[in-house]
Amino acid sequence: MGKIVKIFLWGLMISFLGSLPLGTLNVAAMQIGIYEGVKNAMYFSFGSLLVEMLYVRISLIGINWLQKQQRLLKIMQWVTFGIIVLLAFGSFYAAVKSSGGSQNVNANPYQNINVSRFMLGAIGCAINPIVIIFWFGWSTVLFTKKILEPVNSYYNVYIVGIGLGALAGNCVFIFGGKWLVDRIANSQQYLNWIIGSIFAITAIIQLIKNVRNKPIAQKMDELIEKDIKLVSEKKDIEI
Repeated sequence: MGKIVKIFLWGLMISFLGSLPLGTLNVAAMQIGIYEGVKNAMYFSFGSLLVEMLYVRISLIGINWLQKQQRLLKIMQWVTFGIIVLLAFGSFYAAVKSSGGSQNVNANPYQNINVSRFMLGAIGCAINPIVIIFWFGWSTVLFTKKILEPVNSYYNVYIVGIGLGALAGNCVFIFGGKWLVDRIANSQQYLNWIIGSIFAITAIIQLIKNVRNKPIAQKMDELIEKDIKLVSEKKDIEI
């Protein structure tokens, strides 16, 4: 029982902390929460974390096949870039429309995306190859440190921990964004400028990575080495 709890807590911790840095999915969840309410933002988060959990499962049992799909992963990188550009444009457009302090409901950057928010979150996560790289790296580290073992019950609690950690991380952005909007005048306009800038910077970084054309397999190897080094430096820390 202690082993299962430990694996669950590792999945929960890594997922929660990995969800806190500003990224496309958590920022999008925050925007949806601001403009469309917590319910839609949670649907978006559930779609996203479901796909993330599926990716983790794939990384545990089929990573050798996945590493060979270089062309598919490259296409996903360019699709991700295009979506980030659209989100940046939508955020800047929403900021301009809400200028002057008016809380214009038509300034919602997602209003023209006629897809259920659950599916939008699932699609957003599905085309993001960084999710695959991140979890392949950390799962390999946990296998290397003999924290995770190839046992179905361990895989199940690990994935449940990851799902709950991702949900908790998204909730920080969803409820934090709502709290900020409720307390700061014209905050939607300011947030849209900030979020648009984040998406624009992310798009530039993604473009540079795409143009450099570094193979996904090489990125995975580099991330594994980095994570193993990080865990080795903290080997005295126990959960």
